[in-house]
This record gives sequence, structure tokens and C-alpha cells, in this order.
Amino acid sequence: MRLTTKGRFAVTAMIDLALRQHEGPVTLAGISERQKISLSYLEQLFGKLRRHKLVTSVRGPGGGYCLAREMDSISVADVIRAVDEVLDATQCGGRGDCINNKPCMTHNLWTNLNRKMYDYLASVTLESLVQEQRGETGVVAAVMQDQRPARRVTRRTEIRVAA
Repeated sequence: MRLTTKGRFAVTAMIDLALRQHEGPVTLAGISERQKISLSYLEQLFGKLRRHKLVTSVRGPGGGYCLAREMDSISVADVIRAVDEVLDATQCGGRGDCINNKPCMTHNLWTNLNRKMYDYLASVTLESLVQEQRGETGVVAAVMQDQRPARRVTRRTEIRVAA
């Protein structure tokens, strides 16, 4: 089980778009250059994102893409689903016909993992990822405020105790 480049690139492109949309429509060529993603691949992804109403397109000179909804109402799960990404830890594709048309012994384990993954991805909004990139939340903000993350403080403490 892994997230393919389709899902990773779609999320990355959406973050890039969200970071820059205040300047007006964002071009796929710009995203392609900044993120090192093939323009033709982005065109395919954004076609799907547009059909799922996550982005809107603006044609003509100065055109490009804008978010169709507020950043806080777009989750990573929305983006993953829009580009037809399937995160499935089961061997049967979730059908429950793993062995002789019956669920295997670990089918429920993997099905529950699938649910947890989607629950987590649904809880992460585009807005939270943009804030993280801007250094407004999490470890990035702690470092920017000249505070050390807890893990580093713990390591320093461990070194002092050992010395």
C-alpha cells in the first residue's frame, strides 16, 4: 500500500495553487516549473480536480486556475478522491473475497486501516498545509520563533544526563 505520484503530485499542486491564488489565477506552467511536475501530467490532474469542483479555470490572457472552495473546506482526502487515487491495504480491493471468495484472516485489519487512513486524510485541510508551508503552525513555527521542537530539547537533555 502506498500513495502514488498521482496523489502526491495532486496534493503538492493544490498547495502551490493555494499559496499563490491571492495574486490571481495560477498557471499550470508556473506550478510545473516550481514543483518539477510535467505540464501534461498537471493538465490531466487539473481536469479531474475541475470536474470534482475543487478548482475553477479562467481562460485567456492572465488565466489559470483558482480554488473553487475555501481552503479550509478542501481536505487531502477530497484531492486524493478527485484524482481517482485508491488507498487500499487489502489484497482483494475491499471486496472481501480474499481466499476462496471469503475474507482472509486479516481482512478486517486492513479494512480498518483503510478507514483510518481516509479519516486522517479527511481531517487534514488544504488550509493547514498552506499554513505549515508559511510557517504558521507546527514545528516550522517553533523553529521560526526561535523555539526548539520538543524532540530536540529531549535529545539535549539526554546528552546532559549522559555527560
